Amino acid sequence: MIQIRKDLTPAALEKKIRALFEHSAAKIHSLEQTWSPSAGAPVFTINGRYTSRGWTEWTQGFQFGSEILQFDATGDESFLRAGRDHTVAYMAPHISHIGVHDHGFNNISTYGNLLRLMDENRLPENEWERNFYQLAVKCSGAIQASRWSRTAGGGGYIYSFNGPHSLFVDTIRSLRALAVSYKLGHALMAENDRRISLLQRMIEHLQSTAQHSVYYGEGRDFYDVRGRTAHESIFNMNDGNYRCPNSQQGYSPFSTWTRGLAWAMCGFAEQLEFFAALPATEWKDESGVESIMRKAAEATCDFYIEHSPTDGVPYWDTGAPNLHQLGDWENKRSDPFNAYEPIDSSAAAIAAQGLLRLGKYLNSDRYWQAGLTVCDTLFDEPYLSADPNHQGLLLHSVYHRPNGWDAAPGADKVPRGEACMWGDYHLREVALYLLRSIENGPYLTFWSNRQ
Repeated sequence: MIQIRKDLTPAALEKKIRALFEHSAAKIHSLEQTWSPSAGAPVFTINGRYTSRGWTEWTQGFQFGSEILQFDATGDESFLRAGRDHTVAYMAPHISHIGVHDHGFNNISTYGNLLRLMDENRLPENEWERNFYQLAVKCSGAIQASRWSRTAGGGGYIYSFNGPHSLFVDTIRSLRALAVSYKLGHALMAENDRRISLLQRMIEHLQSTAQHSVYYGEGRDFYDVRGRTAHESIFNMNDGNYRCPNSQQGYSPFSTWTRGLAWAMCGFAEQLEFFAALPATEWKDESGVESIMRKAAEATCDFYIEHSPTDGVPYWDTGAPNLHQLGDWENKRSDPFNAYEPIDSSAAAIAAQGLLRLGKYLNSDRYWQAGLTVCDTLFDEPYLSADPNHQGLLLHSVYHRPNGWDAAPGADKVPRGEACMWGDYHLREVALYLLRSIENGPYLTFWSNRQ
């Protein structure tokens, strides 16, 4: 269980955050010098060098989005130029990609961040540049929303790249694409000019995720522990009925893959913020969506706090088969150098933002201080990489343990010492979130009030 530090403040972490972005700059420059577009998007490091791994190109937005976040945090315009130029040159296929559930990851991290910065007057106002970013996120949100399956209860969900039967917990953070598109006045147009509300699709996907991806200790099955999550939910396409949980990257359908848990924590928390910011003239909570999201956010954040090591950095799955070899691991600090199961620091970087945002939303010291506790751990060794010869920023992350994709040093069987694009991006994002608080800057959201 996380030993929540009540003494921490964002200001107390400022020195670490400044050092983080200094190291981040060198990492971005190093990757830029060695990355070849023909090799595909960088995914994770092997021996400290970023490599690609063909599956889907879901990490490219994190690559260029990191450049944009670096500018946001430091004001160094060379990173803005790089992020903007790379977005224009390489991100167009992601806007029109009909085969994935990753639009929020790729397009909000790039086009969306650039549009937000222009709305915040961090970029010079340029009508055509604004129109370019707006058109990109409008189309992205609508295309993501078109990947739709109906459920037996009359709702629905954005289905994963596995097909129409599959709801991934990850996709809750891709709802950002629908949200920004909706804020810009866009909609999905269907047969006979039928106008489909992106807001309504967001609501239905949130309800489906809360109902099927999150457990509440209410007797759903024998493994129903409050706050744990299922990576994938399977539906019968003949009638839309839910059938069972599944896992693509976790240990089993009945254990909790911690990065999936983190996606739920962050996704529900930021959607609570988004819906709270909508004018009453646009949306009235007639179906209790706020209560549903809050219940899911609190349950998942509580589970994370209760089933993580004391410093807040989790192992890759709370049911991983060799965790018992570590003894009372929930009451010890995380050990990325153990001989049995890998840590996933990328889950911690995502989860930290969920804890902070939920703490802010609920005015809860428990969640806020838990988020700061996780950040305090991640912003320092052995997780933060200060080695100029290593291209990764956040060490000891895991991509796909069941497939054995992650690099382990020498003859070891446990991956360690490597980084991934989403871990690095989310470490920068949560550091920027806290930096805004320290500097009394605008509260960091994926949208702006101008949209």
